[in-house]
Amino acid sequence: MSNGPLTPPARLCLLAWDARGPAAGATAHRPGPVRAAALVELARRGLLTDEDGIATPVDLDASAGDAVLDGLLELVRESRPHPWRTWVTLRARVTFDAVREQLVAEGFLRAEKRRVLGVFPTVEYALERVAVVEALREETRQILRGTPPVAGLRERDATVAVLAAAADLLGENTPDRRVGQLTERAGASTPGLGAIVREVSAAVAAGRAVAASP
Repeated sequence: MSNGPLTPPARLCLLAWDARGPAAGATAHRPGPVRAAALVELARRGLLTDEDGIATPVDLDASAGDAVLDGLLELVRESRPHPWRTWVTLRARVTFDAVREQLVAEGFLRAEKRRVLGVFPTVEYALERVAVVEALREETRQILRGTPPVAGLRERDATVAVLAAAADLLGENTPDRRVGQLTERAGASTPGLGAIVREVSAAVAAGRAVAASP
């Protein structure tokens, strides 16, 4: 993808915005996919490992050098052990808010202060760099459609595509076979990472189903 500086959690946050929609950003508050991407990234960097299905910190003093990832890592360290699926939703808003503020600081989003009923202060967020987000959405859409060969994809790009499909952020009907190939690619160079991607993407899909139920 052309958006090199963007971390996987940041990409998942931005993918939820559709600037062409009638209410762009109105449904962009999706903590689950953002948290899932952060978990996978910590595992890819060797800071979280899987121990019998439990997300486990490898080193109590290690750091990712990224405020969002380090915040999540600290949360995992300070909490009792949980499976990967639990961490996709447990206090996920903490990670989502941190990513969103990071995107504001980097100029991808704009924070607008307003007052509800003219009294209660609130902050609304809007896309600032619309062209970047539209390009990100199109690149991810092409990956899900199978245009680029899986073997030529970067592992982080494959991860973003898998989680975007699980959350149905792009409205793409991606065949299970393609999702499986992308999942394998996402964990190609890190032992056990493919299984972690499958776990967190399943949790994201389950959360989407719950949100869509009446």
